[in-house]
Amino acid sequence: MIIDYVVVGAGLTGATIARHLVDAGRKVMVVERRSHTGGNVHDFIHDSGIRVHTYGPHYFRTNSKRIWNFVNRFAAFQPFAAVVMTEVHGRLVNWPVPASYISSVSGANWEPVFRGVPSNFEEACLAEMPREVYETFIRGYTEKQWGVPAHTLTPGLAKRIEIRVNGDPRLCLHRWQGLPRGGYEHFVRELLRGIPVILNCDYLFNREVLRAKQQVIFTGPIDEFFGYDLGRLEYRAQRREHTYEPTKSYHQPVIQVNNPGKAAGPHIRTIEWKHLLPPDIARNIRGTLLTTETPFTPINPAEYEYPFPDERNQRLYRLYRARAEGLSNTVIAGRLGEYRYYDMDQAIARAIHIAEQLLGRGNVNPARAVAKTTTA
Repeated sequence: MIIDYVVVGAGLTGATIARHLVDAGRKVMVVERRSHTGGNVHDFIHDSGIRVHTYGPHYFRTNSKRIWNFVNRFAAFQPFAAVVMTEVHGRLVNWPVPASYISSVSGANWEPVFRGVPSNFEEACLAEMPREVYETFIRGYTEKQWGVPAHTLTPGLAKRIEIRVNGDPRLCLHRWQGLPRGGYEHFVRELLRGIPVILNCDYLFNREVLRAKQQVIFTGPIDEFFGYDLGRLEYRAQRREHTYEPTKSYHQPVIQVNNPGKAAGPHIRTIEWKHLLPPDIARNIRGTLLTTETPFTPINPAEYEYPFPDERNQRLYRLYRARAEGLSNTVIAGRLGEYRYYDMDQAIARAIHIAEQLLGRGNVNPARAVAKTTTA
């Protein structure tokens, strides 16, 4: 069989691109080095009957009607809006930090500690909040997560931090929020229905055999694609320790509690998966399941989760990206290929855009493509 496109990676980016190409009548093969599809949104059922997200909690949300309609083609989404809390001085406080909390600890007329143009993550945070809030909520969490002083990270990382003015306790305020019934594993399986998928196959060791008539779409690490010949990009990941508590119905009031304090231990958050279950299923589950997540620096590319947000790695990425732009028959895309953290809706929107460019011109430069997650 002549394959028009070989898609490397069966995560959200690869699976979405493959789906759009197949829907347009193209012949596609997907190659995945792991033993499962879904990439980092994969999930499974614990012995207790509780569904666990293998690589940490994934809360789907979007403001795009197009993206919401797209994902609902492949699974029915139950409403779910995550509520996250942070353990601070022995009490739980909502995250994002409520403006009312800041006023209670710093006064109603508090002023930013830093003024000017931030040159690093710490300055960017101190331009938006009192030092006490930064130290208790953010610095410890950030330095556990990345393993370096906060002031060595890029200021852009602070864009994901919000002060919640309206008091809404939800983690995100997107118009559509939910979880796929049957889990993400079912969702991605339906997304890939009818598309040949080869699991446990490393494309980089088989690229001479796995050829495409049109193009290869590679969603793995960009530095690995080039054999690390300019050096390795750095990533962080989480070690996850699961604890089943058979005598407790619930352990904590919400799905996720952040643990920024050093006294709490090396982990950065505690997840209680039972909160993700529909109430009719949860009430029939005995006990509860907790997971602590402890950051580390992975060497194995199969464990990569978070691109490292500092300028040294960005410089190295730009060198690799310049080489990728010169490839005539390969598109390098996705979170690992573009060395950029994407939320799920952003990853899907990005993948749709790339697929449409491939169908329109037969070639695409992801560095110039803009993911659109609008309300249209």
